[in-house]
Amino acid sequence: MSHGHSHRHDQGHHHHHHHHGSEDASSLPPALDMSVPDEELTPGQLSRRSMLRRAGLLGAGLAAGNVLAGAGQAAAAPASQVSASGRSGGYLWLSGDHHIHTQFSSDAKYRVIDHVRQANAHGLDWMVITDHGSETHAKIGVEKVNPDIVAARDQIDDTLVFQGLEWNIPAAEHGTVFVHPGRNEVAVLKEFENSFDGSVKKASASTPANEALAIAGVNFLAEQVQRRKVKDALFLANHPARKGIDSPHEIRGWRDAQPTIAVGMEGAPGHQAAGIAAPKGPGSGRGFYDNSPSADSFAGYPLESYRTWGGFDWMTATVGGLWDSLLAEGKPWWITANSDSHNVYADTAVRGPGGDFNGNGRYEDPVYGGGLNLTDGDYWPGQYSRTHVGAACFSYQAVMDGIRAGRVWVDHGGLISGLNAQLRSGYSAVTLGDTLHVRKGSQVDLVVEISLANGPNWAQFVPSLARVDVIQGDVTGPVADKDALSTPNTKVVKSFEVNKSTGGVRLTYSLGPVDKPVYVRLRGTDGKRGAVGLNGAAVDPAGPAMDVLGDADPWKDLWFYSNPMWVLPA
Repeated sequence: MSHGHSHRHDQGHHHHHHHHGSEDASSLPPALDMSVPDEELTPGQLSRRSMLRRAGLLGAGLAAGNVLAGAGQAAAAPASQVSASGRSGGYLWLSGDHHIHTQFSSDAKYRVIDHVRQANAHGLDWMVITDHGSETHAKIGVEKVNPDIVAARDQIDDTLVFQGLEWNIPAAEHGTVFVHPGRNEVAVLKEFENSFDGSVKKASASTPANEALAIAGVNFLAEQVQRRKVKDALFLANHPARKGIDSPHEIRGWRDAQPTIAVGMEGAPGHQAAGIAAPKGPGSGRGFYDNSPSADSFAGYPLESYRTWGGFDWMTATVGGLWDSLLAEGKPWWITANSDSHNVYADTAVRGPGGDFNGNGRYEDPVYGGGLNLTDGDYWPGQYSRTHVGAACFSYQAVMDGIRAGRVWVDHGGLISGLNAQLRSGYSAVTLGDTLHVRKGSQVDLVVEISLANGPNWAQFVPSLARVDVIQGDVTGPVADKDALSTPNTKVVKSFEVNKSTGGVRLTYSLGPVDKPVYVRLRGTDGKRGAVGLNGAAVDPAGPAMDVLGDADPWKDLWFYSNPMWVLPA
């Protein structure tokens, strides 16, 4: 089932094998090993490190906070130098999934090693185990799953396995919280869950006190990093529009409290098989997005927001919508795509008999069940959804740095196999998530190199990329209304017809002479389903269509999305 996923081995990261537990820095050249101070390098090594810094290949890329603050200046690089690397923009693009459940979740069943083997077979380079926070899990779950994660790291040494949990965000939906592996990973996650989980603390209702508890949780994670209890920590909001309870001001609140910890959201939820029509599938909505507003829902959200659009969350899929309203403020806020894998569609496993989840915090190991589970709505990690992260090397820290910097693009169904997007002006260039600083009136070009599908996907066809859209918006600065969920000056500015399924394609779009701050982002489609966007044809003439409840085959409506890049003229 790993057809077409040989990409992991031609991206060269098998030269970087470390023992995951220690992330053995000695296998890095001194110039790349940031634990070696500048003054201990030879002149030649220092020169190499300086060149890499200028190229944006070391360090955090776009710093936290606001792009308008002038962060990220060091990330500009000579254009020829960026594109010359066979690693696509100078980075290893490592695909992964930050939302996966095991037998330590009350509604799931697989072992950690089952998911790790499947993720590896489907071409993933990194993954996060995120069992649900709950009273039962808080008592015994975090410690119990850790030995399984540590063992899987040893067994499968070319997939990075993070430990995290799925946080019941107080007053809001779920979120992935994960930390860099290390001796305190269990202690920090356990304290976090016991102190800040909405289910554990009975803090689910949309009240100001519960919203404040969520902010306190994000602050706690930042404090653990500052105190060096863990090397790093990240939080991403999961399926944000599913129930309408992640209000715009809450999303802004998390991000603004700790912009290096709270960095983004699922642009596309998991459970993508849930839309397959009965009797061959669950007959629900993609992502199990089949809800209606409740008492805790944000009243400003339209009914359309409770459905997926081409498999993507409404916040992401709507041009000029909530995601764009954050980007137009100059606020980094990134998107991902994940499996949320609990129970896999068309698998034959069932929970092992005789388990006592409430007593043991886990189910017994799964066993063969004898029939295809056609009412389950999930795919294995990497089988359908992939989050591709531009990393400086193959390591836990490099993946976390790449996510934080927004060097991320996502795809469904193997629609494309590679994306190298850059904004260029003169001899400078930046890639996804970063900011290009130019003189006012400078000519700026968007250059996009796409590697098309590199073989059949799991559904046994080679997807064809029909079209790529360039979406551009004005950066208008911070909004007075923290519940703003739209921005007026963002639209599709260019569409490229592609209609190819193999090889590569190079697209160039001129932004012209840029005299005000703007951002651009990309999306692409197989062209099989489309509709005029919610904000009208002048904004989005051919966007994703709202998925039909009970009849939305995910393989017949494939998209990719990139994170944004900004241009700041001075």
